[in-house]
Amino acid sequence: MTSQPNTAPARRFVALGFALGALLGTPGFAAGTDTDPASDPAELTVWPNQTSRANSDRWLVENHDRLRRMNPRLLVINFANRTPRPHLDFLVTNLIAALAEGSRYHGYRDSNAPPFLNYRLFRFVDLREPANPKANSSKIPKKPDPAAEFNVDYEGFFSDAFAAHLGVRDPKDASRCLRLDELVERGDVHEVWFLADHDETLRAFECVEEKPQYDEQFQRHPTKFVQAGNGGDDGQKWRGRSVRIGFVNVTRGIGCFLESLSHSFEGTAHSGAIAYFTKYFHEFGGFDLDRRYGLPWDSFYALWGEGKGVEYPDPRTAVVTDGQRIWRLTNYVAFGGNVHFPPNGRRHYDLENRDPVMATIEDWRIGSGPGGKDELKAWSNAAFAKYREQAPDCMGPWLIYWRQNFPGLDNRQKDDAGKRMKNWWPFLFY
Repeated sequence: MTSQPNTAPARRFVALGFALGALLGTPGFAAGTDTDPASDPAELTVWPNQTSRANSDRWLVENHDRLRRMNPRLLVINFANRTPRPHLDFLVTNLIAALAEGSRYHGYRDSNAPPFLNYRLFRFVDLREPANPKANSSKIPKKPDPAAEFNVDYEGFFSDAFAAHLGVRDPKDASRCLRLDELVERGDVHEVWFLADHDETLRAFECVEEKPQYDEQFQRHPTKFVQAGNGGDDGQKWRGRSVRIGFVNVTRGIGCFLESLSHSFEGTAHSGAIAYFTKYFHEFGGFDLDRRYGLPWDSFYALWGEGKGVEYPDPRTAVVTDGQRIWRLTNYVAFGGNVHFPPNGRRHYDLENRDPVMATIEDWRIGSGPGGKDELKAWSNAAFAKYREQAPDCMGPWLIYWRQNFPGLDNRQKDDAGKRMKNWWPFLFY
């Protein structure tokens, strides 16, 4: 999927975003300012650390449950020629703040819940060309085929030629610059965001990631990898470690890229990269409606188009139509919802339904209800109202709240064995 243009980006949270950015260790975003990996702590409850600092390290699997905080390093690359630098800083700062807020386990009701994800800026590389009248810099890697459905060449980000644009000198050979795969291998970079103007000449995936594959015992397959983002470029070579490359549309706001990253999170589950995560995320996100309710598809994502959707005549009933057939689901209970469908979503992107639906999103696999069952509550869009200012566009306000309900730090969810569920956030960097 690609992000669609919007000429009215949200700018209201810039002041708060910069304050939070400073708190998270990302003040200023001056070009060429790096977060020094040499300053990684010795403390093994924080990642990266002096023992492990690269994506897909075996150390992450072996120490998953002891982690209290992750400080992933972010490489930001700007290709937008026309967007003022202050707005780019606004986007990055506030995106980091939104991701931190979304990683606060049940933060909507626990003001003391700490953020688990604390992104740090490794480097902001501004590749704008002031004399170029086009919306985007010519330095963005493009595929030669003008008819390609997605024309960004993700393999190009890893080339020696592009390494020169990144400008990170090889400490062993100052005559050359390190390629992106080398920066990932060294643990200098854990995630990449590129900023660009979404016009008719740019067709990018929202978020791509190649990830190694892990079995039920978290053993990594020695050679297998999967496309674990929201789509993927088959021309991108596998280099042995995961790295997420996200496209930030500079004509949009915080919520839209948060939506892209959340689709990528769904994509990781759908890819089967981590068997444990796939099993439980599909349950939480309602990707098992075929098994639970006998519907002909696994999720409400199938309800795309005119005349398709869900109505809730009362909080315990869902009436589903695909435009031709109708299913009446009595004793309906929503779990956690997905990126496009909150628990009471009537159609894709429905943030406005005030009518309640019975849902267990806040108690999923916790069992606070009678007989140890998950507590049912009448749920409506009032649950995420407090986030409408922080991430106002696309599905942003819902997604901050949604992510706070994932099993996170010190979560109370139980897996099938009755053990505390693994924190889902470290899976981002497996």
